[in-house]
Amino acid sequence: MNSVIVVEGIHDEMRIKSLFPKANVVITNGREISDDTLKLIKTLSLSNEIIIFTDPDFPGEKIREKINLIVPNAKHAFLRKKDAISTNKRKIGIEHASDEALLASLANVYEYKENEGRLTNKDLFEIKLWGVPNSAILREKLAIKLNIGRPNGKTLLKRLNMLQISKEELVKLCQELEM
Repeated sequence: MNSVIVVEGIHDEMRIKSLFPKANVVITNGREISDDTLKLIKTLSLSNEIIIFTDPDFPGEKIREKINLIVPNAKHAFLRKKDAISTNKRKIGIEHASDEALLASLANVYEYKENEGRLTNKDLFEIKLWGVPNSAILREKLAIKLNIGRPNGKTLLKRLNMLQISKEELVKLCQELEM
């Protein structure tokens, strides 16, 4: 099966192709992703693995959500925000990431999967990942360990469920990180 990497812009495509010259890349043109582009991605998904690799910001998450609705079996690559900041500190995007950060992100792709034992907001609160002092610090440590970007509480919940991490596994991971 071939892979198609979906990115936001032409500069992102150029960065991917600088590492993987033969990569199949589709550009969304930012959050203004057209219906035609969504149809193209859906069609490509019939015979290709789709990897969504958007910028680690709000528009990137919105694009990721739109594509995931039409291609629920798409894989997801995440880049940490700190790895995607331009040298002038004014822009965030895949195009600004180092080769190492891009390779690490594309080496760790995930697929959203339905899971009966899904984690809840209450679970994250009980484990101190949401709504308590220092929860952001623990969330960041966990996100780095799992290489899932730097999500807020709501996005962390989605991504942990995507990885099908049980509450018991999450507790163990958090205990290890707090030591």
